[in-house]
Amino acid sequence: MKRLWAQAVKELAQFRRDKLTVALAFVLPVLSFFIFGYGVRLEQKDIPIAIQDQDNTPLSRGLTERLVNNAQMKAIGFKGDPIHDAVDPARAQAAIIIPPDFTRMFKSGSDAAFQALIDGSDVNNARVIKNSILATTNFFADQLTYGYREPLLTTNIRIWFNPGREESLYVVPGAIGLILWIYPSLLASLAMVKEKEQGTILQAYASSISPLELVGGKALAYLFVGIAEWLLTMFLAWLCFGVTFAGDPTPFLLASLIFIFDSVLFGLVIGSGVATQSAAVQAVAFAGFTTALLLSGFLYPIRNIRFPFDYVSLIVPARYYLVISRDAFVRGSGWPGVWLMMLALVAFAFVYIMVARRRMGSMQIKKS
Repeated sequence: MKRLWAQAVKELAQFRRDKLTVALAFVLPVLSFFIFGYGVRLEQKDIPIAIQDQDNTPLSRGLTERLVNNAQMKAIGFKGDPIHDAVDPARAQAAIIIPPDFTRMFKSGSDAAFQALIDGSDVNNARVIKNSILATTNFFADQLTYGYREPLLTTNIRIWFNPGREESLYVVPGAIGLILWIYPSLLASLAMVKEKEQGTILQAYASSISPLELVGGKALAYLFVGIAEWLLTMFLAWLCFGVTFAGDPTPFLLASLIFIFDSVLFGLVIGSGVATQSAAVQAVAFAGFTTALLLSGFLYPIRNIRFPFDYVSLIVPARYYLVISRDAFVRGSGWPGVWLMMLALVAFAFVYIMVARRRMGSMQIKKS
C-alpha cells in the first residue's frame, strides 16, 4: 500500500510541474462543457419559413399568425415565388401557400386547404416542421369550430419530470459524462506514454514494484485529477444552467467515482498499448470520445442506433453513466432505477484493471 501511494504522489508531482498538462486537465474541460451546454440543442427553434398569403383575409392572416406565433418557426421575407426565392436557395426550410379561395371554401363548408412544402434535405428537421404545422392547423381549426361541435375525445397532456421542457436538464448531465470520460482517460494515457518516450518507465521495470501497484498508483493519481474536474463541471452546471439534484444524490456520487476510475483505467489501457503521445491522443479520440458521443445516448436514443453498432454500445461505459446522471438531475428515481447501471460500471473497472495489469506485466518481463 505504501508503494502504491508513493507511486500516486510521484504522478501528482509530475502532473503539477507540467503546466501544459494542467491546462489540458482544467481549461479544455471547461471550454468543452460550455460548448456542449450551450451549443448542443435537440429542439429546433426559429425555423425560417416563407408564407405566401394569396387570400389576405382575417381568417388567412389568423392562420399565418398562429403558425409563427411561437418560438419554433419564424416568417422571412421574399420576393416573387416562395419556392424558388426562399426554399431552393435554403433561406427557408418550408413554404406555406394559402390559396385565394381559402376563406370562401371554409365558409361554404368545404375543405379549406393550404399547401405546405418542406425541405426534406434534413430529415429530422422536416419531421419537426411537419408535426408543428399539423398541430398548429388542428388547434386553429378547433378554435374556429368551437361551439358548433363537441369533441368526441379529449386528451389532457402533462409533461412529467421536466414540465418546462428545459433542454439543459437533458444536455448538461450528458455533457458531464462526456467530459469525465474524455479528459481523465486522455491524461492517464499521455502520462503512461510520456514515461515510455522519456525512458523513466525503465525505473519501474527495474524496481520491485508489481504491475498492479504500478497501475494502481497511476490510476489513483489521476482519479484525484478526475475528481477535481468533476467538481468543477458540477459547479458550472449549477452556476450556469441551474441544474440541481432531483432526488437521492448518493447513486450519482458513487457512480461518478467509479466512472472516473473507469475512465482513468481506460486511458492506462490505451497508454500501455501505444508508443507515442500522438497515437495515444488519436486512440482516445476514436475509441473514447467518438463512441461516447455517438453510442452513449447523448445525442439520440440508444434504440435509434442500427445494427451492429447497437451491440457495440453495450461496451461503452458512458452509456450507463449517462442514465445515472440524467436520473439524478431529472427523474430522481434513485437506487431502484440505476443499480444495474452501477454494476456495469464496476464490471468495466474490473476488466480495465486486469487488462492494464497484464500489459504492464508483460512489458516488465520483456525488459527484465
